[in-house]
Amino acid sequence: MSVRKAILPDAGQIDRLIRAHTTDGTLLPRTMTEICADIRDFVVAEIDGKIVGCGALHLYGMHLAEIRSINVLDEYRGRKLGVYIVNALMEEAKHQHVTCVCLFTRVPEFFGSLGFREADRDRLPDKVYKDCMKCPRNQACDEIAMYRGELPRLSSLPKGYRPSDIVRIAPVST
Repeated sequence: MSVRKAILPDAGQIDRLIRAHTTDGTLLPRTMTEICADIRDFVVAEIDGKIVGCGALHLYGMHLAEIRSINVLDEYRGRKLGVYIVNALMEEAKHQHVTCVCLFTRVPEFFGSLGFREADRDRLPDKVYKDCMKCPRNQACDEIAMYRGELPRLSSLPKGYRPSDIVRIAPVST
């Protein structure tokens, strides 16, 4: 088993891994165009030449990066592949001199075992602003915000932006 940086020919397999868990809301949908454009963010786990897992590290700046799109094929779970993927992404964050790594998850126990702590969403405005508005679960988010490192004191968002500026649109009743 190895974990390596993804390359463009891996995009199709990464797409299949992500799509396998977008319909149930576990992962945010990513288009093939987004995957190709962000391929340098991804690592893949391989066993005998087969890609069986992936994950990405999205950089917002030295103050914050986000781990996202973590997935391992069901038949390969329980082999610590997720741990290896997260560790590889944390090494990349360290290489980039990032001071805080965040993620949003429904499995906080897993990430807690890797040293992540729960955080208030308002402390991670870059992440909230980038993804929450297009998330299918915007109205009823059940993910836990978590982080490792020092929570950011700054943001790359426009001056004066507040996380509460993201308005949740009430569902339309029919």
